[in-house]
Amino acid sequence: MKTKTVLLSSVLTGLILFAARGAEEELVSSGEPPGTVPLSLANEGRAAVDRGLDWLAAQQKDDGSWSNGDFPALTALSLQAFLDGEHPQRAKATGKAARYILTCVREDGGIYRQIEGRKGGGLSNYNTAICMTALHAMGDRSLTQTVLNAREFIAGSQHLGDDIHKGGFGYDRSTGRPYTDLLNTYYAATAMRETGDVEDLRPAGEKKVDIDWKETAKFVEKMQNKPEAGEEDAGGFTYNPTDPKAGTTTNEAGVVVFRSYGSMTYAGLLALIYAEVPRDDPRVLSALDWTARHWSLEENPGMGGQGLFFFYNVLAKSLHVANRDLVPREDGSFLNWRADLVSKLVTLQKIDPATGHGYWRNDTGRFWENDPVLVTAYSVLALQMALGE
Repeated sequence: MKTKTVLLSSVLTGLILFAARGAEEELVSSGEPPGTVPLSLANEGRAAVDRGLDWLAAQQKDDGSWSNGDFPALTALSLQAFLDGEHPQRAKATGKAARYILTCVREDGGIYRQIEGRKGGGLSNYNTAICMTALHAMGDRSLTQTVLNAREFIAGSQHLGDDIHKGGFGYDRSTGRPYTDLLNTYYAATAMRETGDVEDLRPAGEKKVDIDWKETAKFVEKMQNKPEAGEEDAGGFTYNPTDPKAGTTTNEAGVVVFRSYGSMTYAGLLALIYAEVPRDDPRVLSALDWTARHWSLEENPGMGGQGLFFFYNVLAKSLHVANRDLVPREDGSFLNWRADLVSKLVTLQKIDPATGHGYWRNDTGRFWENDPVLVTAYSVLALQMALGE
């Protein structure tokens, strides 16, 4: 199929050979296993995680929330950061956070707060997807019904109309307008895949709930630039069918093309994997090809400093889930993304001189990244995934 054609760049050739060998040890000259973070750097990374969790613990409000309580996803992301570690305040912080999130559960099964007059309302899909994932990760059976109800809410939010948005998810289903984007689709796919085992606990006689994964994969594919977009953008992903967040370009045929960019490409990659698209599928390989050809930790490729810490977070999660420990380069070499990302995030951490606690903040504030709570949660989670913890 034309839509599944990929450019056979030197990087992609390396990816194919990489997958075929099945023995990454042959591709590194050192005696260490591929993707290993050197011990001294790993210790620095763990120390940065501890400082970040110290800082988050000090920022948690009395009601258990973090940052803006109108958006419980901000609390859920910090909750997840504590769940993935062994911080001394883990039990206290996660218990308070879970209790707060439960105050945001609504009769329709969603986990959000309605904000009247705001475009996108309470961002019901975004908040529900992130919150249900965090609650499920707690492993607490008393939360089972809440997660089951949230799964019904997300499944009911999938847009299945006969238009360009079919198969995707938007911010808030209550608007009634046809709108979807790859960010919300990524979070919905993540939530539904990572909480899928809870369906085995659904009461007898109730039909199990899921999204239409086939249509999800089709929507994600529509957000992927094809070879005719041009070498610079082919294989990468865009935000949604109508909003060129990274700008546009004109291809050789004179057609305006939405530019690919880093964070959405990693989000698209993981959404494809969660939709059970095979790892050797041309759509997956071409996404990996784009990320390798545009590799950088100095910016969110295509967006500069905008969304930089979400980029780090989704990069780590996508490559970790894809089981890619090494990234091929055009010169035939491979780089250790885990070590590089740990080093970058350790360097970017800011230290509070009064407490010694550590946090992260993006001076480019677009996409809420001027909020140090959000950015610190992104960073701690990225470090934990890069460290394999």
